[in-house]
Amino acid sequence: MRKKILCTVLAMVTAAAALGGCGRSKAVGTDASAITIWHDKEDAVAQVLQKQLDQLAPEITVKLERKSDLTEALKMVGNDPTAAPDMYFFAHDKIGVYAEMGILSPITDFIPRKELDQYMDMTLQAATYQEQIYQLPVYYETLLFMYNKRYMKETEVPATTEELYAYMQENTRGGHYGFVEQHSTAYYSAGWIHGFGGYIMNSLGEPGLDLPQTEEALEYHKKFVELMPGESEYSTVNTLFNEGKAHATIAGPWLVPAVHQTGMDLGIAPMPVVDETGMPLAPYSGVQGIQVLKIAGENKKEAVEKVLRLLMDPGLQVTLAKASGCAPAIEACYEMDEILSDDVVMAMKQTAENAVPMPNRPEMDVMWTVAGNLLVDINMSGKDTAESCASAQKEALRLIEQMK
Repeated sequence: MRKKILCTVLAMVTAAAALGGCGRSKAVGTDASAITIWHDKEDAVAQVLQKQLDQLAPEITVKLERKSDLTEALKMVGNDPTAAPDMYFFAHDKIGVYAEMGILSPITDFIPRKELDQYMDMTLQAATYQEQIYQLPVYYETLLFMYNKRYMKETEVPATTEELYAYMQENTRGGHYGFVEQHSTAYYSAGWIHGFGGYIMNSLGEPGLDLPQTEEALEYHKKFVELMPGESEYSTVNTLFNEGKAHATIAGPWLVPAVHQTGMDLGIAPMPVVDETGMPLAPYSGVQGIQVLKIAGENKKEAVEKVLRLLMDPGLQVTLAKASGCAPAIEACYEMDEILSDDVVMAMKQTAENAVPMPNRPEMDVMWTVAGNLLVDINMSGKDTAESCASAQKEALRLIEQMK
């Protein structure tokens, strides 16, 4: 697969090098005391990062540069010293792509592995590809079970999926829904699949769409979908919840600010446990952190290490988590009052105990589309679950083979 990825990006990198030289008189990698970091974060997060990194001046100057299409930009520039950044701050799920391109340096080239034991296991698992840790985690997010206390009393919060179904049956009427979610989007349905012991794709890059556990999860989930609106897009689901027309939902922490603006008395609870398996719904988790380009690892090792160590500050991780609405990656942060008093962050910490890091393998680019089409076939087109799963598995294997 690495050969295929390298061949795919070679022409892109060559073109980028030619274009990059036109706009720069000085190569990015020539000044060992200057570090450029690409990111795609909101201003609140970038400001916190820049303030922390400015502590290295004047010995080391760090420039944060926002890239709206960071993933494609990195594919274009590769390790071109005239155009590539030294580091980038981004989610963990593209690590496999860039590792296969050969443009990343392992974090353990700069920070001894033993010093990373302070991080949550889940975040290190997300940062690891082919037994190498390529990301220094900073904060993470998971989906949350949210409910409107006006309608769903705390004594009614479902502890199991069958309790959730009973609540939906009783309260889905007259334009109101007991529970809504983006039921035909793979990112959201993954929690149900994991709750049955299935998976969309495992850590070896193998699809699991026709596993008995995956089939059972999708067949079981259908009865819940029948009590939700047919339209399950992001805007529809969130509008129903924000307007008080849905009593509960599963959504990310990014929804919380908008919910608070409505004046809703928001409740957050643990994920329901699947009655059939005894396991909770286990959504994907996304880990944000810093990755190092190989050119910087080879030419700016001392400066890179200092940047990494500055981002290992638990106090910074707390500040960044509050700015992002997500949760710190370092375990010690959960002993701090600022975090212990944050219901959203603590709920993510609880969910993270069972959450599954989004696969960081290149094959996952294929799986999002195939799994999404499978969900549409089952939940919206009414096709047979077993037949649809078998067909989707075959298609996934075909497309993955084409990547090699």
